[in-house]
Amino acid sequence: MGTTTPPRTLAEALRARGDESLAGLLRARPDLLNPVPNDITQLATRAGTRASVVRALEHLDRFALQTAEALAVAPDPAPYDTLLSLLTGDGLDDGEQRDDVGTAITAALPGALATLREQALVWGEDDRLRLVRTARELLAPSPQHHSPTGLGPTVTEATAGMSPGRLQEILAATGLPATHDPVSAVAALSALFTDRTRMAELLDTAPVEALSVLDRLVWGPPYGEVTPNPTPPVKWLRDRGLLLPVSTRTVVLPREAALHLRAGRAHRTPEPVPPVVAAAAERDPQAVDRAAAGQAFTALSTIEELLKLWNGGGPAILRAGGLSVRELKRAATALDVTEPIAAFWIELAYGAGLLASDGETDERYAPTPASDEWLDLSAEDRWTHLATAWLAATRTPGLVGGQDAKGRALSALGPELDRSAAPDVRRRVLSLFTELPPGTAPDAESLLRRLRWERPLRGGATTSTTSTSTEGADLRSRLALWTLNEAELLGITGRGALSAQARALLEEGEEAGAALLAPLIPDPLDHVLLQADLTAVAPGPLERPLAETLSVLADVESKGGATVYRFTPGSVRRALDAGQAAADLHAFLAAHSRTPVPQPLSYLIDDVARRHGHLRIGAALAYVRCDDEAVLNEILADRRSAGLRLRRLAPTVLASQSDPGSLLEALRDMGYAPAAESAEGDVLITRAGARRTPPRTPPVPVPEGPPTPDDTLLGAAVRAIRAGDTAATAVRRETPEGPSTGGPSGTLPRTTPAETLATVQAAAMTGSTVWIGYVNADGAASQRVIAPVRVEGGFVTAYDHTADEVRTYPLHRITGVAELAEDGKG
Repeated sequence: MGTTTPPRTLAEALRARGDESLAGLLRARPDLLNPVPNDITQLATRAGTRASVVRALEHLDRFALQTAEALAVAPDPAPYDTLLSLLTGDGLDDGEQRDDVGTAITAALPGALATLREQALVWGEDDRLRLVRTARELLAPSPQHHSPTGLGPTVTEATAGMSPGRLQEILAATGLPATHDPVSAVAALSALFTDRTRMAELLDTAPVEALSVLDRLVWGPPYGEVTPNPTPPVKWLRDRGLLLPVSTRTVVLPREAALHLRAGRAHRTPEPVPPVVAAAAERDPQAVDRAAAGQAFTALSTIEELLKLWNGGGPAILRAGGLSVRELKRAATALDVTEPIAAFWIELAYGAGLLASDGETDERYAPTPASDEWLDLSAEDRWTHLATAWLAATRTPGLVGGQDAKGRALSALGPELDRSAAPDVRRRVLSLFTELPPGTAPDAESLLRRLRWERPLRGGATTSTTSTSTEGADLRSRLALWTLNEAELLGITGRGALSAQARALLEEGEEAGAALLAPLIPDPLDHVLLQADLTAVAPGPLERPLAETLSVLADVESKGGATVYRFTPGSVRRALDAGQAAADLHAFLAAHSRTPVPQPLSYLIDDVARRHGHLRIGAALAYVRCDDEAVLNEILADRRSAGLRLRRLAPTVLASQSDPGSLLEALRDMGYAPAAESAEGDVLITRAGARRTPPRTPPVPVPEGPPTPDDTLLGAAVRAIRAGDTAATAVRRETPEGPSTGGPSGTLPRTTPAETLATVQAAAMTGSTVWIGYVNADGAASQRVIAPVRVEGGFVTAYDHTADEVRTYPLHRITGVAELAEDGKG
């Protein structure tokens, strides 16, 4: 039985993988597919670049990262047992069972190694585990980059450049025999520090103060400063090589000595098991669902109110993009929320495609045509639309009010709010909710600990703090805390626990979530209760036509479980300006009130209607006309009209230097009820604005790196890489003059046009396979293995093993051709 030769390079290790394993690597590291590598060697080279390795390390959980860090300080290559010892330590008594942590590490290590192998960070058999060189450089200790293990350089590294005489002095101080050269001296000192028995005997002779110095350095950082005349404990350690000089004022604890003091452990606190997400409270699942549904309805009402607020054209866009602080405050006041929450609702509407810029010269925000379609949906469908948009959005409203890298303020709807990690964090936070029993509210601190365990390097933070404040926290933790708050606002969670409708939305899709939410949302009402104090009470949500008409006829006075509307002369005039007649208003109230229409309200409508339009405002600059001369005399005599610069043109007409709009408002402030008229003399009807942007698509989320390829692309990529590898490693047939490639191994074949034509024609006749060099129209050179089928008209049609398909190649673009050896032999 033959034996398998262990791989000597990462490329050989990848070449030995099966297609499924290779596809798994490309799925885990999609950056390796941009573009598809020509062969395995190029894939291995790309997988070892610094940017690619850093990205792979950022996707490791804490224990997989600790495993990689342990390999970075282990010998290269390292046996499996050595790696296990670095993680568990060697302080086990004879016959004793491993403690719980050691048992957990032993159980978790194979999975961690499998993850590292899948990411192409580790290769080799268990007896020769090798960490990719770039990963070792990133994770190994150095004076410029301290390792998370807290270990320092080895004795060999720390003594590089030390004089031979000084090395012999250290050997003599430790009781070791002198050697003939520095190399053997360093080896003897390393052997002493790695010998448990002899090292223990040496430390038994150390002063107590010297052991205290070691205790301060043992778990890192391993560097310390010394004075030109060190204290006796430090001098004792330095004389015996337990502290080695880095510079004139800096010493370091060598790695071998630190590992002895740590009982062989590379990490102070190995974390093989993910932290458990603890429960903060247990609630009734039905109460959670009802609370979430109530908040979902509030979310819909808030978005509708925002759309109504900007219905006639919203605030102007800043020159740098986004919403001004003043406009954000104005929106927060109108929505009766704080500014951060107002920023969330505005960003949510924008991300859902309901708001956008209108693109005009005086650019403003306004509802989109899609907002009208959204308003026509049922309440549950409107909610799932918002929730789905929120889950996928990379825009992060929690950043509003902060500053970017250049110290500029971040504004709502501004261009710098995208954070590509946001969707992944939201999904992961909610998936941790789904792992808890229904009605369970998780503890925020334990949830953050779990997220930091799963991605300790994501966001550039390795801190293990458990604070739930966003100040100073890494981006991933801040995103998680914002997710908890936003999920509650949106009705994803209720009273801190995940609702059943949100769970169905996450696991089964929008239809399932909408089906569970629908029974929990109250049906809209078709009536109100009119009061004698000129108010109307809506005891619940109103049908959309009723709510729209009532919002024109009356002003909202208070919100809550019941909405209170107040009728005023101004609100009634607003309804009359919108084209309603007094009879229409009376009929509307009578049809939608469960109580009789109060007499004061009827009088108010009739009184405003009687005076409405008695005065007419038109454009001269502006004019006022009225059939009643006494009214015009009264206006001219009023001191408040002095600023309007009115003069009589006729008994029933006054002219003004003010524009019609200003004149209209001024006379209304004086207590009159004028109406604007057109150039033809008709009364202008002013309905609530309906300004819409041109059709707009919602903002596209900014992806975090290349998208994950689908199975079809992965299969094609694996076939192309395998075929390219076949072309790159195929054995060429030798000729009496030497290799037929005409050059050193790995270069494109070079043959004359006549030789190329003759060779491919012969291959087409015999059905054999040849190796060609090819330069495409862009000038990119490649090598391919083809089986020619037909040669005519200056083209060769062949089955391309590299692309796994039949292709046609111009002969003038083929640099050369070489025959392949039969059965792989030259």
